[in-house]
Order: sequence, then C-alpha cells, then structure tokens
Amino acid sequence: KRRGFLGAIGAMACAPLLQGCAPELAPSLPPGRVLGDAPELGHRLRGGSADAYPAPGETRRIPVLIVGGGIGGLAAGWKLARSGFDDFLLLEMAGETGGNSRGLATAAGACPLAAHYLPLPGVEAVAVRELLAELGVLQGDPRALRPTYDERYLCAVPQERLCRDGLWQEGLWPQIGVSASDRGQYARFQELMNAYRDRRAFTVPMAHSKRSPELLALDRVSMRDWLLAQKLDAAPLHWYVDYACRDDYGTASSETSAWAGIHYFACRSGEAANAEHDTVLTAPDGNAWLARGLERGITSRSPGRIVNGALAVRVEQTRRAVLVDVFFPAEGRSVRYEAGQLIWAAPLFLVPRVFVGEPRLADAARQYSHAPWLVANLVVTHLPVASAGAPLAWDNVLYGSPGLGYVVSTHQQMRLADAGAVLTYYRALAGVSPAAGREALLARSREAWLDEVFADLGRAHAELRSLTVAADVIRLGHAMARPTVGFVWGGAREAFAADSPRLRFAHADVSGFSIFEEAQYRGVLAAERTLRRLGVRFTSSLV
Repeated sequence: KRRGFLGAIGAMACAPLLQGCAPELAPSLPPGRVLGDAPELGHRLRGGSADAYPAPGETRRIPVLIVGGGIGGLAAGWKLARSGFDDFLLLEMAGETGGNSRGLATAAGACPLAAHYLPLPGVEAVAVRELLAELGVLQGDPRALRPTYDERYLCAVPQERLCRDGLWQEGLWPQIGVSASDRGQYARFQELMNAYRDRRAFTVPMAHSKRSPELLALDRVSMRDWLLAQKLDAAPLHWYVDYACRDDYGTASSETSAWAGIHYFACRSGEAANAEHDTVLTAPDGNAWLARGLERGITSRSPGRIVNGALAVRVEQTRRAVLVDVFFPAEGRSVRYEAGQLIWAAPLFLVPRVFVGEPRLADAARQYSHAPWLVANLVVTHLPVASAGAPLAWDNVLYGSPGLGYVVSTHQQMRLADAGAVLTYYRALAGVSPAAGREALLARSREAWLDEVFADLGRAHAELRSLTVAADVIRLGHAMARPTVGFVWGGAREAFAADSPRLRFAHADVSGFSIFEEAQYRGVLAAERTLRRLGVRFTSSLV
C-alpha cells in the first residue's frame, strides 16, 4: 500500500506473452469529449481589462460574498450555514460546484474528474471529521482517536498495485528486482519519516505543523537533494518518492520542496477502528460525494445561496465595502456586488488579473506556479486482465511511466460479474515548465493525447485499446499550486493566509498545495474569521 511499508508481495505476469510477430492494425480511437477548464473564459480574463465585459447594469448589496465554488468556497458556505448565518451568496464560474472534486457520468457509471480519495483524517482535521459525521460516513464521536467508518467508503482490497518489468506486485513500494541494499535504504527512509511523525512535526492541516528553524530549512532544498544528503540514492526509492511528489503536487521531486515532500510521508496520523491506517475513503465518482455533501450542507440550510455560471472580473476594496463585478456569460450582462465581507475561494493566479489597487497581493500571487494535468476517463466493455490471475486493484501504477496509473471506478461496487467500467488515468505534465504544459494541453488534440495514454497503459494491458468504447480527455491547466523549493515558507503564502477587515482567502492555494483537507480547512477558517467580524456566535470546527 502506498503509505504502508514493505507489504506482502505477489509478483505475477502483468501482460500476456506476444502471440506471434505479425503486425496488426490498431483499432480506431473511441468517441468522447474534451472537458475540464474553460480556456475561453480564463483567457478573456488574462487580457487584464474589465472593458472586455459589459459594465454592471445594477448593484446588489450582500453582507458576505464567496467567490469560487470549489472545496474551499463550499466549505466556507457550509460553515456559515451550519452556524445559522444565511445572508451570503456563493458564486461559481462553472456550471456546477466542486472544482477538482467533481465527478462525471458515463455509460458505465460515475467516475472522477480529478481528485479521487481522502486519507483517514487525523484528530487535527476536526472539520473533515465533522463533515464525515454529518454525512454518516464517520460513525460515533468525530473526535475519537479511532472512529468507525462506513464500510462502503473504505477502499476495498486490493487497494494498490505496481507493474514493473512485466510483473505485478501488491503495493507501490517497488519490490521486484530490488536489492538488499535498496531494502536497507527503504528501512532508513521509513525510520526518518517515523521520527518526524512521532514528533508531530508535520500535520494536516499544514498550518499546525511545527516551525522550528531545522524544519523550515527543509523548504530551501529539493526533495531529491534531501534524499541524496541522507545518503539515500537507491533508484527504486527515488522513483517512488518522485511518483509521490508528482501524484500529490504535480511536480517532480527535483523541484519539490523537501518540506512538502516529507509532509507527504510524515503528516498522516488518521486511524480507524475498522480499517488499517493507510486505507483511504473513496467512491466511484472520486471525491464528488464530499463536494455534494458540502453543497447539501448549504442548500438544506440556506436555499438559493449558490449561483453557477458567474465569473468575477473585478474586485476593489473601498472603506465601506468590497466591490465585485460579476459577468454572467449565459446572459451577457454584469452585476456589481457590494459586499460587506468577501471570501475569495477561487485560485490565486487570478488575483493579478482581477484585483484592483492591491499590488502586494498581486506580487505574492505571481510567485505561485500551478501544475497542468491531463486526465482521461476510458469506458471499457470489461476490465483488462493480467495473466496468472493478478488481482485488479483500485489504484494501478506502472513503474517508470510518465503517467500516474489509473483507478477503477467500479472497484468499490464489488461486482461479482465482469462488466463495463471506467479507468481514470492521471498524468501530471511535470516534465516541462507549467506554461509549456498548458500550451500542450490546448494545442494537442484529444486523439493525440489518447494515443499517448494507450501507448503508456498498453505496456501492461495490450488489449486496452480494443476494450475501450468511449474516452473523455480532461484538461486541467491550473490544477494545483506547486510547492517548489523555497515556496512553502518563502513569504508569498502568508499574504493570503492573514486576516483583514473585509477580505480573506479560502483556496487550497493558501496552503501551497492542493489536497481536500487543506481546501476545506482554508474555507472553514475564512468563514469563522468572517463570523467573528460580524459578531456571530459559533462553535469552532478547527480546535
């Protein structure tokens, strides 16, 4: 398992032997869609001029305005509504809320658009546990050390497997072809991570992590260089750590801050009464169930507070309010909102394009970089197989791949008969600069990307292309903030983490990297700060 260590290994052939040498014509590419970010709206904002939009035809006053309906914005609205405050409005650019935690519907059932799991939350992640209890997934006291979870959401076994040199193994720590020296380095690495974990040096939320000079100094070196400084140079270990950095941060280990890299391995402390500590919570549509739960927590308590298809194009603070001009593309008109309090829960790369008269915030936002991602959802008539009966896991990874493998949408459904499913393939475009990656996402056709996906996965599943009857490609140009060397504690984040009289930020970007717990924490924190400013009594979800 990904966060376990030296699990049991069952090596089995991962692809049938070639049957003869005669070339065969590749089947034509299946039909599908191109989904994801809306570049036409984003690039219109990139022009940097509000003149590109119609002038506001009316002004509306609202005590609290939330801009952005990803997890951060939904969490802010959820906390406000949960605290009995309903005089707010949440605006989302897309046609639905959820951001990277949205799901997709296909002929074979639901599947993720991007984010697809939640590790068991530790005791510090109070807000996450409160949400899970509200949804009935965490059963009993949400503050218990080892609560019980609904079995339907605990990832079914086998959870993870790795294909290397034509063989499958259980778990993602490479075991095939690994020397005794490599295993010794595995053990040494795990000792170092356990020491950090025992000290509670790294936590989720990251804001509760310890900040000694020794720990903060880790931000000034790359994860790769830190490994080498510990005399850890085993190739399988470096592959796995690099995979982990690309998987959570969209960034190679040679560019990832060692603080962030170690955080990945040392921050998790969640336990369960009915599951192993490294089990994850998941569903066929990834994390969409969590986004729906947050949205339902708003609409059930405060109906009519979410507005989709609304693009904030200009923000200006005055002495009495925050003015937010919002463009409604479907209607071709703009509205000015005069907000007493603004919670900005959209990505921070938009700040220099939208905020007026805020040079300090604009300069801080320009220090961020965001990773582009490609996701492909392959609808298959039946699951691909591996010879020798290797069991298909939920998460299936190929050693040495430019991609991050795929998850199986039907894994949680425990189907007894083989049937259609969706394989969700992930690839962080970490081999090029973020700008070059975004350019490639837009310039290359769906067919060209699918050719690469099938070539990559075809090393393990030669028959995959012929099994696929539909394939959607999802382009995420600014999928997540990159915790590069020197960034996490370099000062840029602090500009957005601070409170101010009328404005606060509630996106995972404020933490410097994108995971569900950080986005929810930032949203709840912004909501609680807003409630304090308004003099509204509430019970904190953060302590």
